[in-house]
Amino acid sequence: MASRIIVSLIAALAIIQGLAADAVSMELVSLALVILGLAYAVVAIDADGETAYLIVALAVGAAAGADALSGIPQIGAHLDAIVDPISTALYAGVITILVRGIINQLKG
Repeated sequence: MASRIIVSLIAALAIIQGLAADAVSMELVSLALVILGLAYAVVAIDADGETAYLIVALAVGAAAGADALSGIPQIGAHLDAIVDPISTALYAGVITILVRGIINQLKG
């Protein structure tokens, strides 16, 4: 249940930042996305799902960096603006997986 709430908040913030960037402070939205991304990885990603999560994070980040949706007339730029903050949240989750892996290696 917590993971659904976090995903919903990430999606809402991404849509707000993508479509109405001036409505809310960009720094506040970015901070919230990072915190939500960290929390999602703690709550929802287990050892079996880490690899799949990392692949999705890389793919979404690459698509966001390449502005892959900008070729769609009229709405492509808006869709790209929504994908960018989602990649921020996903990359924050990658840091959680990294820290968890380091801690597990140190524990032995």
